[in-house]
This record gives sequence, C-alpha cells and structure tokens, in this order.
Amino acid sequence: MISVVLCTHNPRGDFLDRTLASLRSQDLPLTQWEFVLIDNRSTEPLAGHIDLSWHPHARVVCENELGLTPARLRGIAETTGELLVFVDDDNVLQPDYLRVAAVLAAQNPKLGCWGGACIGEFETPPPAWARPYLCYLAIREVTQFVSTNEYRYDVVPTGAGMCIRRPIAETYARETKNNPMRRELDRKGTSLVSGGDSDLAFTAIDQGLNIGLSPQLSLRHLMTKGRLELPYLERLMEGISASSPLVLQLHGVKTNPSTASLLTRWIEAYRLWRQPEPVRRLEAARARGNAKANHQIGG
Repeated sequence: MISVVLCTHNPRGDFLDRTLASLRSQDLPLTQWEFVLIDNRSTEPLAGHIDLSWHPHARVVCENELGLTPARLRGIAETTGELLVFVDDDNVLQPDYLRVAAVLAAQNPKLGCWGGACIGEFETPPPAWARPYLCYLAIREVTQFVSTNEYRYDVVPTGAGMCIRRPIAETYARETKNNPMRRELDRKGTSLVSGGDSDLAFTAIDQGLNIGLSPQLSLRHLMTKGRLELPYLERLMEGISASSPLVLQLHGVKTNPSTASLLTRWIEAYRLWRQPEPVRRLEAARARGNAKANHQIGG
C-alpha cells in the first residue's frame, strides 16, 4: 500500500539511526509498506553499514547522479506502493505516521499531496532573530486540517514527511526526467536551492487534485548547530528566493514585481535598518535570490 523513500547523501550517523528507529517503530504492519533507502552518491557507500533486516521489504539502492531530484526520481522508479511517503535522513516520525497517512488517503480522495507538522529539535536554541525564519528550515506548526487547489506556499507540504499518490509522483517523474530546469530546482552537493519539494507537490494541482496539511501527521526535524549559523541561513534564503518564483512559473502562475510606491519602499528600508544585523543580512539574501529569479524569468 505504502512506499517509504528515504533519500540521503553522506548522512550524519546518529540522525539517520534515529530516523530508521522511528520507521522501525511504526504501528502499521510491515506487510503493508515497503522501504527503499536511496544512497545518493555518499562518499562511503551505505549498503554495508545499515541493517535493514528488520523489514522484509527494505533495501538500499545507489543513485550515482548527485542531487535530491535524481534521488527522488530513482525512489519513485524503484517502488510500487500507491502512496509514497518521502522521509529525510533527519526526520523522526511519530509511531502512527504511516498509518495516519494511509487513513488520510482513504478519507480524502481529492487530496493528491499532503504533509503535517514538523517540530524542530535543535542542538542549540535558535536566537530570537532567527525565529521568523525557521519556516525556511521546514519547521511548521499545523493546528487544523487545510486543503486547497491553489498554488500556495503556506499550504504546500515540505519534503520532510511528504505523502503523495503514485499517479502524481509518476507524472512529476515523466515531466522532470528530461527537463534541465526542473532537475536543478533542489539540493545538489553544497547548493541550497530548494524548489523541488514544491514542484513535486504542485504537480498534484496540475492534475486536478489538492495539496494539504493535517495536524494528525507529526515528525521531529533534527537540526544541527550549523543550520542556525548566519552564513548557512543566508545561502538558504537566497536559494529559496531564487527558486520559488521559478516553480510558480513552471506551473503557469505569474509573479509580478513589487509595485510599492517610493514612500512605501523608504518606510520598509527604514524599518529594516532598525532590525538586528542578521535580519538585514537575511533580507539582503532574499533580495539577491529574487533578483536572480526575475533575471532568469525575464531572460
């Protein structure tokens, strides 16, 4: 019924161990789901270092083309379940995650792609200035069920724990396989471009289904200290801002440049000037990303 796909590249061992332990603790019987771990060109191959013997339908598959998108495409091709659940190597799923995902699929036939709450677990507490930006680390609170057929970033599921019906995933795979722009929308090596999750999810809307979020689904997202460091967040903000408009354009949604008046821009600049330096640097990174996207769209 369900195919769990875990894509990883040079994972942190203790984080991956917790992810695997959470999968092993799922209350959905093992006979009802398969598990494929995609080793995306890790420096040290994972096949000989991971014990998946606890699951009768689990295996490690190597994908030598570096990048999260090629890894996901390989995961789609290697699995057979009618519902795919994508799990990152730093996700700790609640024990009922897969069972609830299946229930939501049965109860909501118009739902094509959905996710849930992502609770951050940090090695060091986030500084106060970083809290408004935690959503860009796929940290999200979900208090009520929401479903829409609009291309909305406030509703689109992240890749962490994303549930998607196979026909949608296979449509995405066909459309992405030979599309250079779509293949470059997600992480590859040190790149922090991050549009692949949304591109995959928005394919459900293209096919006449909805995207959604449910508070019944919950996972813990493990965060290293480095992911709260300002240089990392700057790169992340620029990558997301550069990819988000491109994803919308790919799905036929036009984005218009800001038409704010000169006075409004002055007021916004003054308010930003009064913010802490990290906020000013992150907003400058956002502006650089938007400029890149506008240049690519205009070119």
